[in-house]
Amino acid sequence: MNNEAGNNQHNLTLENRHKMTISGVADVDSYDENGIVALTSMGELKITGSELHISRLDMDSGDMFIEGSISAISYNDRRQDARGMIRRLFG
Repeated sequence: MNNEAGNNQHNLTLENRHKMTISGVADVDSYDENGIVALTSMGELKITGSELHISRLDMDSGDMFIEGSISAISYNDRRQDARGMIRRLFG
């Protein structure tokens, strides 16, 4: 399955501010234990917190699972047209 902007639905589920499931992920732009920036079909998604860990990332389906203490979630309109970290490393 190819993740083109607008072709995939984007959903986000947060459980007790410690587990997050995200669909519609096209790429991961940056990642460390305090923040994750992902490019989704609905724009750039920024997740901040502490001890953040991407427990699973499936680029074929666009699913990402995050664990850690999540303190904030924000979006901006930047779309997935820029190449992110994962695509630069493995693309």
